Amino acid sequence: MAKSTKTAITPTRAQDYPEWYQQVVKASDMAERSPVRGCMVIKPWGYALWENIVRVLDGMFKETGVKNAYFPLFIPLSFLEKEAAHVEGFAKECAVVTHHRLEKGADGGLVPAGALTEPLIVRPTSETIIGDSFSKWVSSYRDLPILINQWANVVRWEMRTRLFLRTTEFLWQEGHTAHASAQEAIERTQMMLDVYARLAEEYLAMPVIKGRKTAAERFPGAVDTLCIEAMMQDRKGLQAGTSHFLGQNFARASDIIFQSAQETEEYAWTTSWGSSTRLIGGLVMTHGDDDGIILPPKVASSHVVLMPITRKGGDKMDVMTFTESLANELKEKKYHNRQLEVEIDDRDIGGARGWEWIKKGIPLRVEIGPRDIAENSVFVARRDKGHQEKESLKRDYFVGTITNLLDEMQQNLFERALSFRKTHTVIIENRDDFYDFFTPQDMEKHEIHGGFALSGWCGAQECESKIKEDLSVTIRCIPFDDETPKGECICCRKPGDTRAVFAKAY
Repeated sequence: MAKSTKTAITPTRAQDYPEWYQQVVKASDMAERSPVRGCMVIKPWGYALWENIVRVLDGMFKETGVKNAYFPLFIPLSFLEKEAAHVEGFAKECAVVTHHRLEKGADGGLVPAGALTEPLIVRPTSETIIGDSFSKWVSSYRDLPILINQWANVVRWEMRTRLFLRTTEFLWQEGHTAHASAQEAIERTQMMLDVYARLAEEYLAMPVIKGRKTAAERFPGAVDTLCIEAMMQDRKGLQAGTSHFLGQNFARASDIIFQSAQETEEYAWTTSWGSSTRLIGGLVMTHGDDDGIILPPKVASSHVVLMPITRKGGDKMDVMTFTESLANELKEKKYHNRQLEVEIDDRDIGGARGWEWIKKGIPLRVEIGPRDIAENSVFVARRDKGHQEKESLKRDYFVGTITNLLDEMQQNLFERALSFRKTHTVIIENRDDFYDFFTPQDMEKHEIHGGFALSGWCGAQECESKIKEDLSVTIRCIPFDDETPKGECICCRKPGDTRAVFAKAY
């Protein structure tokens, strides 16, 4: 009988993917559940990762002329009611504030008091309250465009929660713009989607498909919703960013009116776009293995950990002097406009020390012992190559090539994820084959099956709903760059209006 390979995470991905995910987040020390149902505490290792994503994305936004602002957490109920599709889409997820103080009740306990004249919604998204400000800021076409983003938290009262992927409160950014023409707003909608795709692929090493949502999957109140979709290792889809062309719907609801160059009164054309801490969940599920998370170097919480190995004799001082000198030398280097971030872990806890950093996904682990110092070398392990593969490198060579090593890792993670997606993306023309593709053959592994199916769709919502009802499969997007012939609708067999990406999804 073959000897089983030791893994740090139990169960493995193949044994129980949902529980594997929960255990990876816990073992990586990124986040934990809070006492408030559905909410999470993001710990320093996880928050550093989020800060790096924020830094990159915020820079991309500003390159396009966007400026940051901040708007209230609370939204008057009447604001949400102004746009019918919007309130209908978010009604079941809203947290509502109805009182403004607490008083002692008859039994001595605290009870709500001071009923508000109008309930306040804890923002699930901010189109309506930002639209109110836009209506005050805009009077002429000369005031346009307005290009605003805010970094904030939002609340959506989710029934089933999972750390990072779907929580009651989460961190995100939401961009909102107003324009004098539909064409300009449409171009902005596409531009911001391209920004999200660049973040996902170049920094998170997460390959994505850019496309358009169906009417049934659109953002409530939008005219058009564009999205990026990624494949996780259980072959489910993850919506990793969305950009919405809102037409004049929200401008009409909020009275965002301007005088045009022709001196006529017009409603502005608006957009909104957002991404969230869900990206961290996507990163875990894209790159994690059975030993924990693997962090892409460009956004990693830290780049390298130095682990001095000392005996109780007199070599400890020499090893620590070498280690600290190396750390200072590495910190002088830049990696993609960011200082190389170095950890020193000198804890005397044996092999557990290395396993902790493996589970946390730090890109490079470096062991330094008396023998290494004698040879002016270091012992290096890359997180993307498993926990057993290590190599001895001369110190000067390691320092001189560390950024190249990190770039190799970044590229390797992307290519590995892209290959996985290509392997599990298939063209399916036959309805029976389609149903088989999304029906688990082994109920013990029911969370891992299928993938992305490129299949014809007639455009009818009835067919889209039928597939969703039968298989819990949705149209993730209508891809922009698909050149596959349309074929027949996978549901009704009528001539296809388009070819869509079907998948189970988070």
